[in-house]
Amino acid sequence: MKISLEETIKLLQQLIRVPSLSREEKNCADFLSDYFDRKRIALQRIHNNLLLKNRHFDPQKENILLNSHLDTVRANENWTVDPFDPVIREGKISGLGSNDAGASLVSLLNVFMHFYDLQDLNYNLIFLASAEEEISGIQGVTSVLPHLEPISFGIVGEPTGMHLAIAEKGLMVLDCKVRGISGHAARNEGNNAIYMAIKDIEWIREHKFPDRSELLGDVKMTVTKINAGTQHNVIPDECSFVVDVRSTDVYPNEQILEIIKQNLSGDVIARSTRLQSSSIHVDHILVKAALSLGISLFGSDTLSDQALMPFPTAKIGPGDSSRSHTADEFILADEIRDGIGIYIKLLDKLLKEDQKKVIPKIR
Repeated sequence: MKISLEETIKLLQQLIRVPSLSREEKNCADFLSDYFDRKRIALQRIHNNLLLKNRHFDPQKENILLNSHLDTVRANENWTVDPFDPVIREGKISGLGSNDAGASLVSLLNVFMHFYDLQDLNYNLIFLASAEEEISGIQGVTSVLPHLEPISFGIVGEPTGMHLAIAEKGLMVLDCKVRGISGHAARNEGNNAIYMAIKDIEWIREHKFPDRSELLGDVKMTVTKINAGTQHNVIPDECSFVVDVRSTDVYPNEQILEIIKQNLSGDVIARSTRLQSSSIHVDHILVKAALSLGISLFGSDTLSDQALMPFPTAKIGPGDSSRSHTADEFILADEIRDGIGIYIKLLDKLLKEDQKKVIPKIR
């Protein structure tokens, strides 16, 4: 039940036309459900997540998960074209979610369909179109995990230029608050919380964690929001700011949080510590298959759903991460074509060739 490149690109255009912000993926999930129904492919829907299995699924075999996400961030105000009108010009498909991660989603779907009817494969294939990836929401991958067959390993579709990310940074979002004393701005009174917060923010900007990850580099901390004051003539007694922390395999989120708390003067509360850095061993069968095809390896600065998956995963997909979350986001049709070709070659090695598996069956 293979689908053509033309149908794959058309499907991407149709998906772009259906707004699918995080937590608002229902219409997009409905559209894809109808698409699979027309193909007479059975699916399991969990919230707005869609699960499919290859036709000759064998419960005695191990399972490979193919995953990418349905949801997008909001279009920012700098778009110069309609983010929901995916016109193709000179091979470029513009639109919200085209690069992150619509191209990976439809490319992996094309590959799933390529192998869907085949028998005597080394593994089963499970395809997951997931929701709430951009916010790591509880009704995304987390809600699907209890319903999954045991997964041996997964391929997560994100824009990597079809290089294989064998590690990615984790994420913590910190809400920080400094408390001062209010007073009249005309007099020398009070204790300005903004001035107090400046010292904490300066520490965030300048601090370097001593140990550096071989694959992921340094832990990165960035102040992304700040709020203080009620009116011009009142000394602010509170200043709050948000810190985006990208962790590595060298420092668990909990350790980073304690170090930050010890060095800031105000309150520091982590919204969550669950999004740890993740990685797959270089001797894993998936990585070896990629290397045999000349696919290069790297460590990724950006987070994906693999942070929530309790089994080995690697990230690879068409497009460029630098285009994600930007105005006039786009993907090239040639990138989709080439991505499908590389995915198929990679899975041919895993599904058809006789090779020793280095990861035991998970039960």
